[in-house]
Amino acid sequence: MSSPTVPADFSGHMLDLDEDEDLEVFTKKTSMTDGSPMPNSPSSMVNQYGLDEEEEEQGTSTKDIFITVDNPESQVTAIETFIMYRVVTKTTRSEFDSSEYEVRRRYQDFVWLRGRLEESQPTLIVHPLPEKFVMKGMVERFNEDFIETRRKALHRFLNKISEHPILSSSEHFKVFLTAQELTPHRKQGPSFLSRMGETVRAVANSVRGLRSRPEEFVIMQEYVEDFSNKISSMDKVTQRIIKEQKEYLDELGQYSPTYTQWAGAEEELAEPLKGMAGCVELCNKETEELISHLADVLVPALHEYVLCAETLKTVMKRRDNIQADFESKSEALAAKKVDQEALKEEVDALADRVELANNALKGDWSRWQNSMRTDLKSAFVATAEKNVEYYEKCLAVWERFLLSQRTEPSEEQAGEDAS
Repeated sequence: MSSPTVPADFSGHMLDLDEDEDLEVFTKKTSMTDGSPMPNSPSSMVNQYGLDEEEEEQGTSTKDIFITVDNPESQVTAIETFIMYRVVTKTTRSEFDSSEYEVRRRYQDFVWLRGRLEESQPTLIVHPLPEKFVMKGMVERFNEDFIETRRKALHRFLNKISEHPILSSSEHFKVFLTAQELTPHRKQGPSFLSRMGETVRAVANSVRGLRSRPEEFVIMQEYVEDFSNKISSMDKVTQRIIKEQKEYLDELGQYSPTYTQWAGAEEELAEPLKGMAGCVELCNKETEELISHLADVLVPALHEYVLCAETLKTVMKRRDNIQADFESKSEALAAKKVDQEALKEEVDALADRVELANNALKGDWSRWQNSMRTDLKSAFVATAEKNVEYYEKCLAVWERFLLSQRTEPSEEQAGEDAS
């Protein structure tokens, strides 16, 4: 099935590398671990980049709220054990009574905030939270790696909300950042029956379906499906690469001692064998750093947007449900002979709701795309730069070994004369 022509608002590839304004650039000085200069590959582009400080500062010049999530602490009660995070907010916004706040929040409080934001703005794209359950590879949900991974994700979640032009002004967001005790506010959410009613209507609308989804949202839906498939594949492949590199690292760890042991048995080859062992150790260290970079930078960025893709699908469904509700009431109005006035008012209100939902999603769509492209470009550029650095350092290690093993002609002649 061929995709329809994409209008101007949705044009461009998901990762269009021609948009230089979103590209962060770097300056990198490389050297050997002992401080000596490292030979650079002629094809390397690492040292051709220069840091543009003006571009870096543009993103923070208009920011008026800064949030930090840190200092995780374990809390033990008679019922459960959980982690509490410190949330520090500094702001110049006039609607806040103070310029700085410090509160403590647990994961469920973040879930509450996201739920309230989605209920109040169903067709805005609320940034996803990290998964509730233990992520693959994390054996214990209270170990340091898991807690730190979650802390970073929660920090990013709040800062994404703070940068949103509409969500950042939510009263729920303000309460989350400022109220010392959140329990009274959490009890003010919609009732169970109200939530059940919304669920029933959503199921009925999904069964009934839409008469016709507007073309721009058809294109948007196809984009989301395509993006979801691609980002999920990249996430899985990257994690598989890291797994294979860790296995390679384990093998490399056994390689250096073999050279060292061999050197003890081969007096004539002792020097080059020890040199080989040293080279392997240095490359081993660089491989560890590369794996760590991929795990800390690329994987979180990719997985975050796997979750974002699921969020987008949910938002699209909510928009469809609003339209389906409007269509259902419009059909009922056309067929109804009595009490048309009250039904007409309801249909008019639903028409306004559809228009607001559509406009909200269209506006947020462009904002989300720009954010996604910037985030993923940054991760890709950082990974490319780290790969170049890795291979250049390993190349320099082996080049230096080769130089050390070269025998000068004068030395060769001296050896022949002595014989």
